[in-house]
Amino acid sequence: MEQGQIRISHLSKSYGDHTVFEDFSAVFQKGQTTCMMAPSGAGKTTLLRILAGLEKADSGQIEGLEGLRISMVFQEDRLCENLSASANIRLVRGKKPWGRDKKLEAKISKAMAAVGLGGCEDQPVREFSGGMRQRTALLRALYSEWDVLFLDEPFKGLDEETKELVIEYTKKQCFGKTVIFVTHDRSEAGKMGGRLFKM
Repeated sequence: MEQGQIRISHLSKSYGDHTVFEDFSAVFQKGQTTCMMAPSGAGKTTLLRILAGLEKADSGQIEGLEGLRISMVFQEDRLCENLSASANIRLVRGKKPWGRDKKLEAKISKAMAAVGLGGCEDQPVREFSGGMRQRTALLRALYSEWDVLFLDEPFKGLDEETKELVIEYTKKQCFGKTVIFVTHDRSEAGKMGGRLFKM
């Protein structure tokens, strides 16, 4: 296997009598974005969860992820409800949510402004709309120290203007890095760039 690859060989996964995928193989290049598209129910989310180590395949092999730091954006935001947006983002860097670090806070403020959340840093995320929560979850994943990033429909539910803004920011942050991005939307895949992979 080449060093710059993540290789999936003959992967199978079922839940009871329901087969999600069978004998699935693929190669993803490191250092680039791969946009993965497939119809609903084809197993895209399950595949990401297996790659991230959150679920186990029934059979098959995955090579190329050993020792790499993984970050992920889930379809659900998984934020800490009572914490502010800034505190949620700081958590992934091992920073205490109530600690004050001016340099760190300035970086987070700049990132939040870039995705249309300027001025919301200290607001509890329980008060956020779905789109605001989605953007906070994305920033949290991007701000983590990662080698591989898995994005499971990260722009879902955003209006077109906001989506443009967020995709532009995300693409810049992911340039030259290993990203596997799941979407149903061909225009999102086009805007994120990278290789298109149909599952």
